[in-house]
Amino acid sequence: MEDLTIDLPHQLDLAELRRRMEGGVAKLPSYIPGGIAKVDHSWPSESRMALEVTTFGQVIPAHVDLMLGRVRVTLRLPGMLKLMAKPIEAMVRKSGEQLLLEKPAQGSKD
Repeated sequence: MEDLTIDLPHQLDLAELRRRMEGGVAKLPSYIPGGIAKVDHSWPSESRMALEVTTFGQVIPAHVDLMLGRVRVTLRLPGMLKLMAKPIEAMVRKSGEQLLLEKPAQGSKD
């Protein structure tokens, strides 16, 4: 496996950042081409979300570190997916920026 690390800048405080990440995690499968992804997540700490993405028979462990000024996404790419690192990085950047810029619905606790 090979690590792919992507930093996404933001201007949110950590509490708002966590709310947006928690509220947006259910949308993650829709960002993955093919529409057949499964995403499991947990919060091992206040500032780290652990993810396991399963798609096309591949399991991709990942974690998202929440920091002031940036979010760091680290994916462990297995086997052949290492060859797709550039398109995967572009997809993560695009979907991550959408998630960070999207405001939660009014009245929502997410």
